[in-house]
Amino acid sequence: MYAGLKFIPLIIAGLAAIVWGLPAAHRLRPLYGIAAALVVLLGVITMVMGILLTIIPDFFR
Repeated sequence: MYAGLKFIPLIIAGLAAIVWGLPAAHRLRPLYGIAAALVVLLGVITMVMGILLTIIPDFFR
């Protein structure tokens, strides 16, 4: 098995956070909308790290 495939859940979790957070940031009240926007930011960071570690597994070593 390819070593980078164990980071696929990071990509899925990041994508799920983005898919939930984008509409929620516009739909919720202002304080909760800010929290949803932060979830989107964390989702983008998580997804980028997952893609990076899937392609180059030893990137942070």
